Amino acid sequence: MNRLAATLVCDIQLQIRNGFYYAAGFVALINILILAQLPSEALAHWMPLLILSNLLINTFYFVAGQVLLEKGEGTLHAQVVTPLKNSEYLASKVLSLTLLSLLENLLIVLVGYGTEFNPVLLVSGMIGAAAMYTLCGFVAVSKYSSINEYLFPSFLYTLAFIPPFFPYGGFEGGWFLYLHPLQAPLILVQGAFTGMERGELVYGAFASLVWVIGFFVLGRRVFVRFIVTEGGTG
Repeated sequence: MNRLAATLVCDIQLQIRNGFYYAAGFVALINILILAQLPSEALAHWMPLLILSNLLINTFYFVAGQVLLEKGEGTLHAQVVTPLKNSEYLASKVLSLTLLSLLENLLIVLVGYGTEFNPVLLVSGMIGAAAMYTLCGFVAVSKYSSINEYLFPSFLYTLAFIPPFFPYGGFEGGWFLYLHPLQAPLILVQGAFTGMERGELVYGAFASLVWVIGFFVLGRRVFVRFIVTEGGTG
């Protein structure tokens, strides 16, 4: 626990030093200005789409940037021979970037929307989505060594996140959307603004937890495959 706490503090400090929090603040301002242009009756409908889309930047792309930075400086492979466990490394990335995401998006909601929402459902949905995005970002970036290599493939990877948002584009939804990882946190965030049935709550909470655990296990395996083995210690 002491290793995780120390790593978490270090990650937050690095994220501040590398401008992650300043970038998040700028993006928050842009989103607040966008919300100011929308009619008030449409805000509840569009807030879930805006929040989950915005979460992608602070998690999927920010973790990629941090991992590539650590690879470039040689600190990531050096961590392999320290007592820090790969699960602690991943947990720190998830916790630190989820914290950043919560701070930014709660600011956006409070300033751009108001206080008429369910905070428990909103925070639960954001945590689930942020954790999934972060772990997926780590899995996606692990085999790359530079931003130039990763930039185009990253765009292709993000296409996999789109299906749950089909209904926002006027496309017909269906049961198949419930098989997608993001559907669960999306339902929780939607419920924060429009209300939800008990069955949706159970599905949203349980499925989010299952998917996060699954991606965490995958992240640990990828860590061994592309970080430990590549570093010559596995």
